Amino acid sequence: MTPAKQEARRAGLLYLTVAILGGFAHLVVRATVYEPGDSTATTANVLAHADLVRIGVVADLCQATIFVFLGMTLHRLLRPVNKDAASAMMILVAIAATIICLNMVFQFTGLLVATEAPYTEAFGADGADAMVLLLFDLQHYGYLIAQIFFGLWLIPLGYLTHRSESFPKALGLLLVVGGVCYLAGTLTEFLSPELGKQIEAFIYTPPTIAELWMIGYLLVKGTKTSPTNKQPPARHPEPRPIPTSMKTTA
Repeated sequence: MTPAKQEARRAGLLYLTVAILGGFAHLVVRATVYEPGDSTATTANVLAHADLVRIGVVADLCQATIFVFLGMTLHRLLRPVNKDAASAMMILVAIAATIICLNMVFQFTGLLVATEAPYTEAFGADGADAMVLLLFDLQHYGYLIAQIFFGLWLIPLGYLTHRSESFPKALGLLLVVGGVCYLAGTLTEFLSPELGKQIEAFIYTPPTIAELWMIGYLLVKGTKTSPTNKQPPARHPEPRPIPTSMKTTA
């Protein structure tokens, strides 16, 4: 197995881990406890699933950390294609991971308010419920802000994948489309939440397909050779001959 293929397989394994941990934290944990607009139900869910919420916080912290290592691995793999695009991709990954980690403060604080007696005594039962919902709302919108960078990092990744000679061209294009869809979904959620709910399934289908395809390709196919940006060599203009009149003058 070539070093490039080994690097690609490592990237695929890291990417799969990020997808599993992130999907669990978002689609299982928060979907179980977070009830938008219903503070009483959200607090009751947190109390009933306190350990699950703690596991979800750890899962998100782990996936954010692994996400950084994924970015570093893909940076090494794809840097020969275009150094600037690879650096931009790495910066966007670092920003997204930072937001995810900071965002976990809201979720963990919501858990504390719901489960620790001093907060209930200080805020009262209704006040504590409202605070728990507010904290989970903040976590939700913080996740949407992080999603901006989930989308942005896919654009240079798609560009690098498309320009390299080691991945399908269609995969690169779909990654770029997926990144744009993430951005459109985030803006819609902020500008028109009702519309965002209606188009959610449609808007997140392209990035889901693109990322699963990328994970599968990295794990199964890897890469044939080290990705490079094969461009035709630059043609330098041939020197123009000196006119005969100038030679005579000289």
